[in-house]
Amino acid sequence: MGFSDRILGRKNLNGGPRIEMVTPSLALTGGELRIIGSGLRPHELHRPKVKFGEFEGSIVVSSDGFLVTRVPEGATSGPVVVATDGHVSNPQTVKVAVPIAENLHPVTNPALDPEGNIYVTFSGSRGQKVPVAVYKIDTNYNIKPFVVEMMNPTSIAFDREGQMYVSSRLDGAVYRVAPNGTMTTYAEGMGVATGIAFDREQSLYVGDRNGTIFKIGRDQQVFVFATLELSVSAYHLAFSPEGDLFVTGPTDRVYKVDPNGTVSTFYKGLGRPQGLAFDVDGNLYVAASLSGTRGIVKIAPDGLANLEVAGQGLVGLAFAPGRSVILATTNPGGTASGSPGAVHHLSWDIQGLPLIPE
Repeated sequence: MGFSDRILGRKNLNGGPRIEMVTPSLALTGGELRIIGSGLRPHELHRPKVKFGEFEGSIVVSSDGFLVTRVPEGATSGPVVVATDGHVSNPQTVKVAVPIAENLHPVTNPALDPEGNIYVTFSGSRGQKVPVAVYKIDTNYNIKPFVVEMMNPTSIAFDREGQMYVSSRLDGAVYRVAPNGTMTTYAEGMGVATGIAFDREQSLYVGDRNGTIFKIGRDQQVFVFATLELSVSAYHLAFSPEGDLFVTGPTDRVYKVDPNGTVSTFYKGLGRPQGLAFDVDGNLYVAASLSGTRGIVKIAPDGLANLEVAGQGLVGLAFAPGRSVILATTNPGGTASGSPGAVHHLSWDIQGLPLIPE
């Protein structure tokens, strides 16, 4: 035991705080973290102080053995400590995502092209004409307009050649977008077209809010691939390493659709699951609430779920080069409450499954 450990131990004997675990250990500003330990509540039932560097987090609930705190504005990756009755706990490291673009309106995952540029929508309310539909954020995080004419852009996907496709939930179409931002209609007549994803054979799958999943071959022939319950919106789509299609909508479930179109429930018990992505090991990551806390939920192939990133308003994610992730958030209050949405960068030691199928 080193000198600092002996000091911390002495503080614990005198009733000082001790942190055993912070979960999750990754977060966005405003995300709720649970701190587990001992001596975390001051005498006379006063609230403890939780410090993220120089910034103090608000307390949601506290007890001697655990507390829940929100990551404050201005916090960056680094140590978090609990202070009670003049004593300061041992530090625990928390990684905080960095905002890279604001004043956006993503409704699902951002997308990355082969060069690592990020694309994100300003979707707007249904039928709303916005000045810019899709923004491009380059590898230096410079943001500029990319697509200007599309109504209600929803989901973005790239094929093996790096060609971009974007769905529109207003007109039930999927558009092919050229490198200069001009677009042509790729397929239409698909209800309220939402989530899109390519399989290994380069067929494009499109989710309709009525629960239909369409498959579009490379010859642009369209047919129904699978049908979910009418109450399920086939909204967000992602393929696993094994080639199964996973689907989320405004229910509590993640659905799995095998290559024959057979639908089964993969996981039940999430709060409004939205955008999803896989890592190379077959773990699924979903923007959802788990046990009442919003963030990114990791679901292992065996169905074990755990909250990995805490963050309010998360709607999607995309794994990026360098073992990092791009996170998309939306503000439910809209522009009246500030920025309608944003994208964030978080260093995360996970190798994501490439968005462009190989």
